[in-house]
Amino acid sequence: MKPLSPAPTPAYRRPAAAPSFPLRLLTCLFVLLAVAGCSRERDPGAGRKKRAAIPVDVADSVKKTLPLELLATGHAEASETVDIRSQVTGTLKTVHFCEGALVKSGTLLFTIDPRPFAANLAKAEADLARDKASLDNARRESSRYSQAAPKGYVSQEQADQAATQAATLTATVKGDEAAVDSARLELEYCSIRAPFAGRTGELLIHQGNLIKENADTPMTTLKRIAPIQASFTVPGHHLQDIARYQAAGKLKVLASQQKQAGGSPIAGELAFIDNTVDPTTGMLRLKANFANEDGRLWPGQLLDVRIELAQRPDCIVVPSQAVQVGQQGSYVYVVKDDQTVSYRPVTPSILYQGETVIDSGLAEGERVVTDGQLQLADGTKVEVRSQNKENSAPKPTSNAENRRTAS
Repeated sequence: MKPLSPAPTPAYRRPAAAPSFPLRLLTCLFVLLAVAGCSRERDPGAGRKKRAAIPVDVADSVKKTLPLELLATGHAEASETVDIRSQVTGTLKTVHFCEGALVKSGTLLFTIDPRPFAANLAKAEADLARDKASLDNARRESSRYSQAAPKGYVSQEQADQAATQAATLTATVKGDEAAVDSARLELEYCSIRAPFAGRTGELLIHQGNLIKENADTPMTTLKRIAPIQASFTVPGHHLQDIARYQAAGKLKVLASQQKQAGGSPIAGELAFIDNTVDPTTGMLRLKANFANEDGRLWPGQLLDVRIELAQRPDCIVVPSQAVQVGQQGSYVYVVKDDQTVSYRPVTPSILYQGETVIDSGLAEGERVVTDGQLQLADGTKVEVRSQNKENSAPKPTSNAENRRTAS
């Protein structure tokens, strides 16, 4: 009997290696993408939302008559200025005004001690009276000698001497009369009066000081500010335009203070065109007169000046913020009846108080977008937030944006 052989030992099998983490992650991603694709196939509208309308502000384009203007920057000048100086040497006795006061023509400003000048006048008058008496006697004597000489009572030489004495005293009397007039004039110079109505400046010399004749430093300065002038410059190439429009009538000039908050400009008239264009700057100097009865303008103030050359009728006007500039030039967005916008190229012209004149590309009554253009494209749906129907409240603009030239 054979011994039983042991049962064969099963061969050792190495366990299969587990999938790596990156492989499992990729598998999950593929499964998720497949599920999402199936979901989209079942619901084609899923994940797709209707785009909301863009809120915008709009305004209507309107037709207006606008002035054709030239803009400039200038300053106010007194129409007349005089430095008050003494014409005689003496002691300042009295000052009759307050600094910065309004005075009328002929108002007494200063009095210089008149006593020395009154004494000089009295002496000159006495010399005149003495020489007049001597002249009367010399004339009577010359008359007697001229009658006696032909009869032989006196010599002709004596008669000639008497005539010469009378002529000499006549000249002396004329000199005395001139001396009296001079002394009287110096006495009048002791009272210094305003040559015209105006406003006095700072008092530069005070009562009790010795005043020198025609001193270098004035006693005060008087300026006429009503009327007042505005001096400004414009480019010289506008000379022909100004001359052409001025030939048809006086040109209106409007002036307002720079950085003035509110207030209407002051109206005046162009009064002066310089006879030379500055060769270094190419600018032409002009002046305008303003009544300035209310004293709104003051010498030395900086002014924004507008010269109205003519009136330009039937201008298509939109707020300046509606006009945008792109690579192909200026354009606006026009709101159509279906509340979508249309890209519209335009040709802008002059700017006037926050409004722009459109020469071509736009008709009267069309609605244009004034705010929100950065989010728009041709055909974009919009929602109107507000509309300026009268086109009367444009956004404020700077002086540089309002600059324009005659065309």
